[in-house]
Amino acid sequence: MGEFNRSITELRTKAALWWPEDLKSKNALVNVLPLLLETQEDFLHLIVLSKNDPFQLFELIKVAKYPANLFLKHLVVLADYGGEAIQRLGNSFRDIFPKVKGDGDKYYFDFIWKEKKFKYVFKRLPIKGLNNKKLFIDGEGLIIKKELDDLTCDMIALLLFASTSDYADQAALHACEVGIMLGDEKSLISFVKQRYITVSRITGGATSNSLGQLAQTEIVHYLEKELGKEYKIIRNGHISIEGYDKKGGMPFDLVVEKGKKKVGIEVSFQVTTNSTIERKAGQAAERQALVHRNGYKIAYVLDGAGNFQRTAAISTICNHSDCTVAYKIEEFKVLSNWIKSVL
Repeated sequence: MGEFNRSITELRTKAALWWPEDLKSKNALVNVLPLLLETQEDFLHLIVLSKNDPFQLFELIKVAKYPANLFLKHLVVLADYGGEAIQRLGNSFRDIFPKVKGDGDKYYFDFIWKEKKFKYVFKRLPIKGLNNKKLFIDGEGLIIKKELDDLTCDMIALLLFASTSDYADQAALHACEVGIMLGDEKSLISFVKQRYITVSRITGGATSNSLGQLAQTEIVHYLEKELGKEYKIIRNGHISIEGYDKKGGMPFDLVVEKGKKKVGIEVSFQVTTNSTIERKAGQAAERQALVHRNGYKIAYVLDGAGNFQRTAAISTICNHSDCTVAYKIEEFKVLSNWIKSVL
């Protein structure tokens, strides 16, 4: 088939088949974002009050009875230090941090705070199998309100102050800089609010557990960047089609417009098999015929092991699509080139 309208065989060689890790972690964040936004003010009060000593914060967390795992989750989001980074840190811990002289079992890191040098001696780290679950910062863990313990103390210290340590490079801790601003109300409020606006945008349009919505968001962000301001991208858009009698026009997951020209894009990523792809396949021939008759084009983003189990359905769609791509960045580039070529 052509450069843009691939056969099922061509499409399968490009496909991701399983949800990408970064999308799964964003989905996990969607689930806890309401809790983080709801508790943001109390979190801010604590970090604004910590003016006199970098370690004063630990006492404040205890006194305020603020859940330590929730506090840590805020720092994880602010430093963009997710599950994979935490696991890597745990695996390489002994190679990164120095041991305390005279105490072979203890490790430490130095950091700068308000132009003075401080040392933090780890209370519990290193431990085997460090991950979100052990820290109670995954979706299930955050339901439990954990008091401050040694392990959470260690992680909070790292995520607050490690950006000014000599070990930031080895552990990818450069963005762990909230600690630099401790007590500086104006800077902290601005930094925290701005970061959460960014996070909300990344997960925008997604509701709890909706990886499909996040998949669409990723495509929209990519196309916005790649196509520029001349193109308008509408989620859950419609195109008025003569011969299509439903009110509002023919629906598409995405509609891209440039002037009076338009293309409709359908997105389907199914890891487990379900009937959605059968429905899309059943409509594919008629939709393409109507769209073409009205001078428009139609594209599909198809991926997921579940979809590729429905060989007949995917083949039907491929046969009635002007551009068919898989769910990968290099494939989004193909989609973007196709849009430019037809609009």
